[in-house]
Amino acid sequence: MTWIAAVARLRARREPGVLVTVATVRGHAPRDAGAKLVVGRTGTWGSIGGGNVEAVAIDRAREMITAAEPEPELMDFALNDKVTNRHGVQCCGGTVAVLLEPLPVVRAVAVFGVGHVGLELARILARQDLDLHLVDSRAELLSEERLGVLADAVAQVHVHHTPLLPEEVLAELPPGTHVLIMTHDHAEDAALCDAALRTGHLGSVGLIGSAAKWSRFRKRLATEGGHDEAAIDRIKTPIGLADITGKEPATIAVSVAADLLRTFETAGD
Repeated sequence: MTWIAAVARLRARREPGVLVTVATVRGHAPRDAGAKLVVGRTGTWGSIGGGNVEAVAIDRAREMITAAEPEPELMDFALNDKVTNRHGVQCCGGTVAVLLEPLPVVRAVAVFGVGHVGLELARILARQDLDLHLVDSRAELLSEERLGVLADAVAQVHVHHTPLLPEEVLAELPPGTHVLIMTHDHAEDAALCDAALRTGHLGSVGLIGSAAKWSRFRKRLATEGGHDEAAIDRIKTPIGLADITGKEPATIAVSVAADLLRTFETAGD
């Protein structure tokens, strides 16, 4: 497997890793500058030359994978028999600098409802490095023509057409997914709120709407759904920045996106 395929595999599996690159070489070394190795929790792909250099790099990469906020690191190695090495002697005679770059699990966001506001929000979030799930019960809103504005997305966009039970998508979302509920139907919104509170692996849950709407939902979640106050308080509403009061779809979308990015930073995820 190539290193590019290995990085893609880790991302698809939502597993952290480290990309190890031979940054510079002076004199003789097992691999030239640019050689790469991908390190996951249990596997490795590619090679930077084997021996002590590779073994030490793998050890350090695994330490970085378990660290809270790993930063890129540059490691220097002297390849001669006078150096005490952790994993044996390499006598090539040169020196090697190795760059270790963390490959964190990308964030995931699910937007339920791709109407006027939802599409504007998708256009903004698509510029972020994340997994973006777009969910709607209306097929026409998920057409290739309409979503063509996301063709140059940085995010990996996943489209879910759910004509009957949109809330079933919640169970399929990756762990830690941040959920934004903004469908065209209040009954659908209410069902999604109830289902989100019953889905334990999600991140934050936000609901668009007025105070009156939330008052009705809150009572329903308590009386019909059986949720306690602490659970109901997991749902944030209204969403967006309070001091941005414009009602145009693009303005609301900017506000909601900014609020979500702030959530990312506050949560540290």
